[in-house]
Amino acid sequence: MSEVSAARIGVIADTSLQRHVLQQALSANGYNVVLNCDPARIEESDLVAAQADLWLVDLAQTEDSPLVNALLERDSCPVLFGEGHAPERHSEHYPRWERRMFGKLKRLVGDPSRVVGPRLEVLRGEAERATRLALPGTLLAAADSIAGEPAREVWLLAASLGGPEAVKAFLDALPVGLPVGFVYAQHIEASFESALSQAVGRHSQWSVNQSRANDSIRCGEVVVAPISEEMGFGKDGVMLLHGRSWPEPYSPSIDQMMLNLAQQFGDRCGVIAFSGMGSDGNAAAAYVLRQGGRVWTQRADSCVCSSMPDSLREGGYSSLSGDPRELAQALVNHFAQQASQPVAALQLDNL
Repeated sequence: MSEVSAARIGVIADTSLQRHVLQQALSANGYNVVLNCDPARIEESDLVAAQADLWLVDLAQTEDSPLVNALLERDSCPVLFGEGHAPERHSEHYPRWERRMFGKLKRLVGDPSRVVGPRLEVLRGEAERATRLALPGTLLAAADSIAGEPAREVWLLAASLGGPEAVKAFLDALPVGLPVGFVYAQHIEASFESALSQAVGRHSQWSVNQSRANDSIRCGEVVVAPISEEMGFGKDGVMLLHGRSWPEPYSPSIDQMMLNLAQQFGDRCGVIAFSGMGSDGNAAAAYVLRQGGRVWTQRADSCVCSSMPDSLREGGYSSLSGDPRELAQALVNHFAQQASQPVAALQLDNL
């Protein structure tokens, strides 16, 4: 298996529903399913021909199974016995099942998101192409005064496979002068963390920075969520670096970042889920909405991989979808509408 190729997974399950759920989950998380079969329809020669990096076995009856014995006797790849019947995709139990399953897979055959880092070099070599959106007049007057001030609203940019390209397009189109700062949570290997900031912010007016303990997120900046340790917020909104790893299997964990953000900022936060694998973020989306935050998603036809935003849409959490430029325009409109509301209220009071 090359450093950036998807692990080849063979699935053996004795119910068609379980095979279907495992196929969907594995593919959505970036794994290559090379065989997905009922044990009654597979021969030992098929095990050799599949050239799997791992076998995922989920059988109701495994006692004295010649097939299982044959797998265990082979030393060419590991065998992972399933986590039991998979819950419905949008049930409250599914995220826990998925985290448990993929935490084990990533330890055994690697993390599919490792393909993200090597792709950054392409972004760093791109010429500037996007035309930046105009800042509305209602926001123009205050743009200079808020620059560098602690952001009252903080939005999360969440992404996995295809995320750097999408987030870069979003930031390239977005004008500075908005009363907002961003946290950018990207599934990527820690060794590419500094390269991520340079590649994504290369043509943008936004300052893309590493996290800073005990400091605020500022208007006009994007803070990259650290890969190696969980980031949260103090009561005054400053960044806290907890010194502990993110909950498995994702690093950074978008679910945990959403919970930490919404707990502190409530209705002054939002989430934009860009291109990505899996369903990280799905478990925390309901909490974000209950706290008054917003969830937006990148439109599927503009994603490299649409599993992450699709999961949020299918769960009924996303209130708006668009390509990166359309999402940038929607955010400009959001703040322009906010800026015009006090004026409208004053005019009504004077009638």
